[in-house]
Amino acid sequence: MIAAEHIKGGPQGGLIASYKGLLRQKVIFFFVLLALLGVLAIYAIAAGTYDLSPLKIIRALLGYKEGAAGVVIWNIRMPRIAAAIVAGWGLAISGVAVQCLLKNPLASPFTLGISHGAAFGAALAIVVLGAGAIQSSVLRTTASSLVFLENLFSVTFFAFLGAMVATLVILALSRVKRLSPGSIILAGVALSSLFVSGTILIQYFATEVEIATIVFWTFGDVSRSSWQEIGVMTAASVIVTFYFVLNRWNLNALSSGEDVAKGIGVEVEKIRLWGMLMAALVAALVTAFHGVIAFLGLLAPHIARRMVGADHRLLIPYACIVGALLLLLADTVGRILIGSGTLPVGVLTSFMGAPLFLYLLVRGEGK
Repeated sequence: MIAAEHIKGGPQGGLIASYKGLLRQKVIFFFVLLALLGVLAIYAIAAGTYDLSPLKIIRALLGYKEGAAGVVIWNIRMPRIAAAIVAGWGLAISGVAVQCLLKNPLASPFTLGISHGAAFGAALAIVVLGAGAIQSSVLRTTASSLVFLENLFSVTFFAFLGAMVATLVILALSRVKRLSPGSIILAGVALSSLFVSGTILIQYFATEVEIATIVFWTFGDVSRSSWQEIGVMTAASVIVTFYFVLNRWNLNALSSGEDVAKGIGVEVEKIRLWGMLMAALVAALVTAFHGVIAFLGLLAPHIARRMVGADHRLLIPYACIVGALLLLLADTVGRILIGSGTLPVGVLTSFMGAPLFLYLLVRGEGK
């Protein structure tokens, strides 16, 4: 009894209390970020060329869809906001997974060629299966009103296959050839170049409508999503996030090294295979629906890691909320800058992610 009280009040007890206090602060800060996301979403509803008063927004959110205000909120802005949140969340969880599974801070769906593989598959579906078409609607922006995906599931399926090819190549290289982390990134760059070349070749044999569909689609734009597409992405993101949350301790073990993970009973090859497939699934869906959104899967995990460290119990939810915040912020800024049109969100994420990518390369070379 005396010994227990001594431990509780001694140095170990102080460390435990300090750890619990720090953990409590991080949990509170997570809810602060969540509240910030909600505030940004409300601002995104109000911001735009069509003025919306707070009363109109509240009435529309409560279900009173009267007149133009209801149409603008529920048919234009709300799907766009929801798509940005879910797509940012999906790319972030994908980035966290591949960085841990490959033990490479430069890994992401974009840098490993997974996004470009999905883009190639989707372009193939648009041209070969005729999934591209023209439509005109006052409910969409000028750019996205020109084209849309006529066959949603064929494009998604082919995008998934393209992402799987890139993923399996990366897995084969990392396992069979035992490439270094830097070499894996170079292999991803080579894969990206190959898939981009294939996409250009497909465009050469495409019609004008199909070329327009591919070009607008690859820009990276969240304004084209329907509620059906958002539902598919949300379901996939929830399942994949739940999988990685269940395996958070295995991911922590992998972060300490493959030998350490195997020593404590982690099935490394199984976790790596299924984890890469899960990450590729989310990246493929986001790319199929919204085009190539560059560097977000790289940017969000590193920002979250700066906030809470490498513990995946906290890193996973933090990366997801940061990814959603970044993509929604980029899309909202793009809408405000252009006015009646929209600046592709993939352009803004590239501006954010490219400096970080260069910084990580330089820091890695210096070590």
